[in-house]
Amino acid sequence: MSLTSDQMELREDDIVGHYPAVTAMLEGFDHTPRIGVADSDETPEKSSGIGSRRRFRTTTPGLVTRSTARSEGVQLLARIEAADGGDALTSPLQATVMNVLRRAVSIALAVADQYGAQTGLGDLKRANLQGSLAAARKTEFSELLAAEALITLYVFGNATAYLLSPHLSEVTVEVGEVEEILTDNGQLALHGALWELDQDIGAHAGDDARLVATVAAFAEQLMEKVKLRAQTAGRLEPFNGAAWHVAADDLTIRGFSPSSKAKSTTLTMTFKKPNEVVGNHIAKYQAMKLAKMLMAYDFDRRLNPFAELGGFIFTFMGDGKPGTGKTTLIQMMAGMINDYCQIAGYPFRYQNLSTDNIDSYQGKSGQNAKAFIDTIIDPSVIGFGTIDDIDTLAGKRGDRQSSAGQLEITAVLMESFAGANTVVRGNCTFGMFSNYPENVDDALRQRAGARFLVDGPITREDYIDILYLLMGKNHDIPLGDHDAYAAQEIKKAVAASFASYARPHEDGLLRVYEQVRGDIGALDTIAKLGTYLKGIQEADDRFTGRAIKNITDAVKVRAMDFELPDEWMENPDLFLFQDYDTKMNMIKELRQPITVEMVIQEINRYADSEFRYADKSDEVAIDNMVREYERTEAAKKRYLEGK
Repeated sequence: MSLTSDQMELREDDIVGHYPAVTAMLEGFDHTPRIGVADSDETPEKSSGIGSRRRFRTTTPGLVTRSTARSEGVQLLARIEAADGGDALTSPLQATVMNVLRRAVSIALAVADQYGAQTGLGDLKRANLQGSLAAARKTEFSELLAAEALITLYVFGNATAYLLSPHLSEVTVEVGEVEEILTDNGQLALHGALWELDQDIGAHAGDDARLVATVAAFAEQLMEKVKLRAQTAGRLEPFNGAAWHVAADDLTIRGFSPSSKAKSTTLTMTFKKPNEVVGNHIAKYQAMKLAKMLMAYDFDRRLNPFAELGGFIFTFMGDGKPGTGKTTLIQMMAGMINDYCQIAGYPFRYQNLSTDNIDSYQGKSGQNAKAFIDTIIDPSVIGFGTIDDIDTLAGKRGDRQSSAGQLEITAVLMESFAGANTVVRGNCTFGMFSNYPENVDDALRQRAGARFLVDGPITREDYIDILYLLMGKNHDIPLGDHDAYAAQEIKKAVAASFASYARPHEDGLLRVYEQVRGDIGALDTIAKLGTYLKGIQEADDRFTGRAIKNITDAVKVRAMDFELPDEWMENPDLFLFQDYDTKMNMIKELRQPITVEMVIQEINRYADSEFRYADKSDEVAIDNMVREYERTEAAKKRYLEGK
């Protein structure tokens, strides 16, 4: 694997050089726990009523709060050997765990050495040993030691989880929160972590499968705890801003981000070709464009030129009546990305967040949603995540019928799609689909940057095409006076669809549009367009600044209103395998200028969807109330007649 521009090679000699010392550490060291509590090994009672000896408690003033925990001998390799119930021979999985731990600790120490060389910590350590450390630098020295401890612990956990991942089974273990996090220095930090790992193995690892699960679970919990600590610690910029690559393990260490192998998911869905999607012209066109946009992602720069130029769709919402083709659209887009990735040799991941991810256990639904997001946004893959029937999955805040699990999912999606820590690299996209978008939380719905109206077949030609498609080949019925699929010619159909938004479609928005135009004339300047937006806001107070951002993003997408040539996808050398700057220049040459017509069309498209949701929501509420009144009236009448 070639190094990216921001990666440094972590030399194998530097890692292997730590093996002797690390092996000795794993064989045995003494550690006095400061925070964690050792598993109790109390002496059993000799006879009824006579307890075992209590721990000594000093009566000397000032020492009563000092820990009296004994120094314990930690023999991790022996503990691992005993995990299978006393077999005299070390099993292959036990040997694997031993080697993984030695390798992970050695990698952690090698990275800590690199950090020390970059920050001058090594020089300060030598000065401290010689007794020549200046008093003015003692604070800096202690801060650097704390940073080194956090780096050592995180890299140890990261490397352990990464190296053990191929050996995990379906067995899982809950080890609980890691407590013995010490930040005095890297060596003591490792002693604390290994002491607690030794305790967990003794408590949970009854066989080989549980041994691997215990060590992996401990590594995950260690990373989580250290990452939280690192958010408020100083002196970590050199670590956060660099990346190290371990060639022998294909492991990339990039700050406090977990490493993972860039593996594709195996798709078992039925893919659809674009001509098998009848109607839905704009939705189909934008889905096809987005599939090709994703392929422009540069794995070395970890950025997509479309994301930098402002024409990338990170989140979109597709809404329409049941049976109009939302699932078919997902199958088409996933199939296109999958085919392009196979040609280019890129790893591709597709995942759908479904109702199976809602859990009755508090916090678990949010964890499931976060795992879904993390799987798709992994910068080492091309990702496509879908949330089908999002109105049943993500709860609406303030709705008493929304479960705690649904509200957890809503919170995670809102934070992930447009939160403070959201980074859009352009390697993935998320699609939310619903038959009833008015039931989706307003704030979550507004985080959908693009809107796809999935309206299915509309014209006479559309209905002939879909009947012809679904009838298949096993019949002799003539087609008749019709040119099959001619109406699905994408460019002509899309041009007509966009042009139709020169005026709004929804009655409520049309009234605003006519009133503003009557007051100020043609909408041909920024000031007049802004006046139109203010008029929309006065009619619907949910039309906020985020709506304006989504509209301007959609306009930028229209500026990229071109389809990357098919030959660029079929022959990766023409575009996909070019360097980032070359890709950027090739895309810029295809870009077209933004026009007033584009802006008006995108304002109307977006505002139409909001008015459609609001009107539909109100109508549904009114219909439900009318139905309840009718039931009450009928029940009252029947009750009085019965008397």
